[in-house]
Order: sequence, then C-alpha cells, then structure tokens
Amino acid sequence: MSTTILSDGAPDRYVDRKRYLWVLSVVWPAAPLIGLYLVHLTGWSIFYAFTLFVWYGVIPAFDVLLGKDPNNPPETAVVRLEADKYYRVLTWLTVPVHYASLVGCAWWIATQPIAWWEVVALAFSLGIVNGLALNTGHELGHKKEPFDRWMAKIVLAVVGYGHFFIEHNKGHHRDVATPEDPATSRMGESIYKFSLREIPGAFLRAWNLEKVRLERVGKSVWSLDNEIIPPLMITLAVYAALLLAFGPDPKLLVFLPIQMAFGWWQLTSANYIEHYGLLRQKMADGRYERAQPRHSWNSNHIASNLILFHLQRHSDHHAHPTRSYQSLRDFKGLPELPTGYPGMFFMALIPPVFRTVMDHRVVKWANGDIGKIQIDPAHRKKIVRKYGVASRTP
Repeated sequence: MSTTILSDGAPDRYVDRKRYLWVLSVVWPAAPLIGLYLVHLTGWSIFYAFTLFVWYGVIPAFDVLLGKDPNNPPETAVVRLEADKYYRVLTWLTVPVHYASLVGCAWWIATQPIAWWEVVALAFSLGIVNGLALNTGHELGHKKEPFDRWMAKIVLAVVGYGHFFIEHNKGHHRDVATPEDPATSRMGESIYKFSLREIPGAFLRAWNLEKVRLERVGKSVWSLDNEIIPPLMITLAVYAALLLAFGPDPKLLVFLPIQMAFGWWQLTSANYIEHYGLLRQKMADGRYERAQPRHSWNSNHIASNLILFHLQRHSDHHAHPTRSYQSLRDFKGLPELPTGYPGMFFMALIPPVFRTVMDHRVVKWANGDIGKIQIDPAHRKKIVRKYGVASRTP
C-alpha cells in the first residue's frame, strides 16, 4: 500500500479493496462468448442463454449473498484515485471486448447450424452486454480528455446509440428528476409506457441540443460537427462490414436488430429505475432546485457494482458527474434500491411487482407528501387515494 501525505501533513491510508476486482467489468461483456464456448464444449443449446441466466439469476443471488459494500473513499483520497491510470485503462480495455462479442456472435450465427430459438436466445444475451456498452460509454463520456470521449463514441456505436453522448451529458444531467426529462420515470408509470416516451424523447433532445449549438456558430446540423453523426457512421460501417463479411444470412439479419433493440432496452431499464418517482422542487424564481444525491436511487450491492463500473452509486454520480467510478461515494439517508440493477431490471418487467416494491419507498422518500413526487397523470387519482392527498405536511 502506498501512503500519500496530505497537505495538512496527515497520511492518506485509504485502500481500494476492490481494485483488482474491477477487472470483472472488463470481463463481463465477453459473457456471450463464454456461452458460445460452453455450447461448443458440451453441445447443450441452453448455454446460448448463458448471459441471461447470469444477469437475471446468478448476479442478483450474489447481491443477496454478498450484501452491500461499506467501502467508501474519503474525500482526501479522491485526488489520488482519480490520478491512478489503472482505472482508466480498464475502461479503455472494455471497448474492444464489446466489439469482440458482437463480431464473435455474428460469426457464429452466420457459420454454425443454429435453430431460430437459439438465435433469439443469443441475441438477447448479446443485447444485455452490448446494452451495457452504454455504461462503458457513460463512464468515458463524462471525461474531459479527447481520447476518452472518442472511446465513448466508439463503444456507443456498438448498439447504434451514439446520441447518448449528447443526450445524457447535456440533457439528462440538466433536467434529471423533473417533468422535462424523458429519461426520468414517473411513479405509477410502467417501463413499457416509459419506453415510448424515453427512447424517442432522448434522441430528439440530443438532436435539438446539437442543432442549437451548431446554429450558434453558424454550422449546419447535417455535418460532421454534429457529435451524433460520427458514432452513427461508425455503427453503419460496422454493421455493413458484418453483413459483407458473413453474407446477408437471414438469421443474421434477424439477430442483429434484435440484439440492438435489447441493448437499447438495457438503457431504458436503467433510466427507468434510477430516478423513479423522484422530483426536484421548483424554487420561487421558477427554476428547479439543484440536482442533489437524493434525486437518484442508489445501490451499494457488491456483485452488480463490480460488473458495472460502480454505475449503481448513481447518487454521487449526479452530484459529481466527472468523478470516476472508483471515487464514487455513498451517503447516509440516500434513497436505496432493495437490490442491484439486474434484479431491479427483472422486477421492472412485471409492473405490479415493481410497483409493490418501489411505490411505498417513493412515498417514504417524500416523507409522505404526494405533492413532492413525480406521478404518472394516469395513475395520480389511484395513488392519492392509496397514499394520501397532495402536499400533506410531513
């Protein structure tokens, strides 16, 4: 352990006990390839769904067994952690792993005898990890260095979601936990209803943000200066190259859009659970209060955080967007999810289950004041009847 002497003369003795376990975030995107290896080794088709079983079953089980992570870097250690290049290199290494999984699975579909149900199972498996390419892009896209930002665009291109680079940084972080944010879900809103608002809304917000920015400097939105277009061009080039290399096989033509769509669904699932029902209050001047850690649902579950570059410490991320994953902290009194993202993603697929688990937590977060919750208008009357009238004094 190295010891840094702080400006006040006190030694900084903080140790990141997960330092080498973060490699799991690099390995996880290769899960579909591991599944294919197991198919090859055993001949058992069930391993086409290997990633699905691990994501929705094994990781939630480990979240329960391992519990929550009490390891919290003190502010005095943040400068040292941020300067440690090891952590950045891990995010860079994750980018080619995403591409390897995409190319490897496409090759398998085009060259191996495979039934249609196996095509779909593998597409969902790849969709899970390549949807999490958005998580890699999320971590890299918040950095100031040009190399990191370009790596973000390259990895977002894996599932054709390059506009996330603009939408998330300049849109979501500005509007989070307000009615103006299509990426903030409302209490009572199902993930299926939310997706119809969030997916198109995110693209339109990103496009409009770039349009306004470019108009200010006298440039056309239809140019390479539009930061949405280069990653889109990479996506088109990569997918065209796959079809040229492996031929327009009917199964490949089905496989590629399914895995891309399910990749988009992973981001929708994350956005759905991260701010469900939370609302920033308007101040006297009509502006919303500053986004605070309490405006994001947090999760300190160990297993899922280790494969997601600490994405689940989302509260500190919104408070300090440029802070790297290894430096994110927990705070007392934050709204907490009952389990990690994989378990929450599965619950979200069954709206009555999700609402049973989450709605009372939202009401508790608001201290019983329904007027301080962001509620789906279609469910407002039912929620008010169940939990009380709006603007009730705590």
